[in-house]
Amino acid sequence: MNVPGLLAPRRRRGIELLDDPGVPPEIMERSMHDVECANVIFGGKGAVLRELGPAIADLPASATLLDVGTGTADIPVAARALAERRGVALRTIGLDISEPLVRRHRARHDAVVRADALLLPFRDRSVDVVMCSQVLHHFREPEATRLIAEMNRVARVRVVISDLRRSWIAAGGLWVASFLLGFHSVSRHDGVVSIMRGFVPGELEALVASVTAQRPSVRRRRGFRVTTSWKPQ
Repeated sequence: MNVPGLLAPRRRRGIELLDDPGVPPEIMERSMHDVECANVIFGGKGAVLRELGPAIADLPASATLLDVGTGTADIPVAARALAERRGVALRTIGLDISEPLVRRHRARHDAVVRADALLLPFRDRSVDVVMCSQVLHHFREPEATRLIAEMNRVARVRVVISDLRRSWIAAGGLWVASFLLGFHSVSRHDGVVSIMRGFVPGELEALVASVTAQRPSVRRRRGFRVTTSWKPQ
């Protein structure tokens, strides 16, 4: 159990610099490259794949995956490769509000959409898997519940959420590691703010349950990640 103030500080909003739509595209691109690097080193990519893995058995031979807040699309690329190894042809759709990200990384997806994550432009039960990684913490609780509801509405087989697990150790560790890894100062700032916006397992479980009326399994993952998934009802 996490004790706020000891292992897990209370959630803080803070301001992530990349949330500003006026941030220069070159800084956005550089910082997202740092995020992609961190996903490999600190386990963000692996956390999503481990949560997604069991659901692949329930997918048809040709399936679809929507990645909400896709960024550089590194995680859906890895998801496609994992599905292929298990005999599933997975077509990926990337959704992001950032025009530079959608434009620059469109080749990594079968299709891309620039849209608001809180109003997904898809019909009910129209995509097999809907997932988001390190996106939910960007929203305050009313908007976070709306995002969960939208993902639950669109998904046909599975919803997957992966996010940061809030911790003093994670925040301090990222701050130190960011210098060693040569991260941009924006990445360093936003990374710490993101962790302080993250979730402990009980918070994520309660948030999903408040929307779906289900009690999904929530798992701690390596690298201070937390994941959950469920079958939409």
